[in-house]
Amino acid sequence: MASRSKAYDNRRWLRIAMVVPPWYEVPPPGYGGVEQVVAGLVDALVDRGHDVTLFGAGAETGTRARLAATVEEPQMERLGEFLPEVVHVARTNRMIEAGGFDIVHDHTVIGPLTAQRRSVPTVATVHGNPVDEYGDVLRSLGPDVRLVAISDAQRRLAPTLPWYGTVHNGMVVDDLAGRSTDTAADREGRPVLWLARFSAEKAPELAIEACRAARLPLVLAGKCVEPFEQEYFSEVVEPMLGPDVEVVLNPDRSTTARLLLSARCLIMPIQWDEPFGMVVIEAMAVGTPVVTLNRGAMPELVQDGVTGFIRDDPGDLPQALHDAARLSGRACQEHVSRNFSTARMAEGYELVYADRRNASPLARAHIL
Repeated sequence: MASRSKAYDNRRWLRIAMVVPPWYEVPPPGYGGVEQVVAGLVDALVDRGHDVTLFGAGAETGTRARLAATVEEPQMERLGEFLPEVVHVARTNRMIEAGGFDIVHDHTVIGPLTAQRRSVPTVATVHGNPVDEYGDVLRSLGPDVRLVAISDAQRRLAPTLPWYGTVHNGMVVDDLAGRSTDTAADREGRPVLWLARFSAEKAPELAIEACRAARLPLVLAGKCVEPFEQEYFSEVVEPMLGPDVEVVLNPDRSTTARLLLSARCLIMPIQWDEPFGMVVIEAMAVGTPVVTLNRGAMPELVQDGVTGFIRDDPGDLPQALHDAARLSGRACQEHVSRNFSTARMAEGYELVYADRRNASPLARAHIL
């Protein structure tokens, strides 16, 4: 068995096994933040000369990686069950052992638990909050896994975990098509957009209240598939709806792109410690500022007063929604280009793959 702490030879490229959960295709046609991030990372790594094999579900991938599918159809309808991911990881590990890889980059929950059985090192990106039962799982991984956070805020929730580094998520920024020339007058007639899954953590009801107080129209667009999401929508959100609120359920990627582009701003009245928030980056990338509450990674993503507004009190959101119209779309785009490109994300992970514990300001990889 190869040493898990080996120093790689002088090759500039690696053979990477990229493991995603079996729920959605990569990239996803609609909801699927992890899969969207991985799609950008895969293509950036291929651009940098690496040989990437994507272990996931479905018959094809929209990335430039080689697809090794463990199941013919994405398992979205079984999301939340235990067994589909167990089977996926077991099949993936058998293929990895026969594949001659240099590194395994795992985005699943269960996969890192099997790292000791793999003959090559495992890097595990933590996409959720590392607390409670999930935190206990992460504490059990031991030295065989290089544990990577997606924000410093996420790390602060569990500072005693053996974090190897932090690498912010990224997105493709080469062909940004934002409203960098829009004026405040252009934005005045546009609706505020809330885009998330329907849940208490994302607080669509606070978005409705803030927009009503500001006398601004609102579009609520988001995932409403799982029973708890449907229950939340029917019991909390639906009774609050009126002519000033438009609802778009389960939008696909093209619809969400159109909504982001045509919004006055994105509102994120989150009620939990969001570990990242990819929709925030996607909004700013097309020149749409973000109004958010001060939770989780929001201060790492939004430049207060430049690309959006971060507020501590929900009562301050209505004024921020009005003020957001004057912010520069070009400044939002430039902020994303500088800090959240897929190239920067890939460079951060290259340091982790190579077992180099030096910081990279370009990649924003804070290596311990």
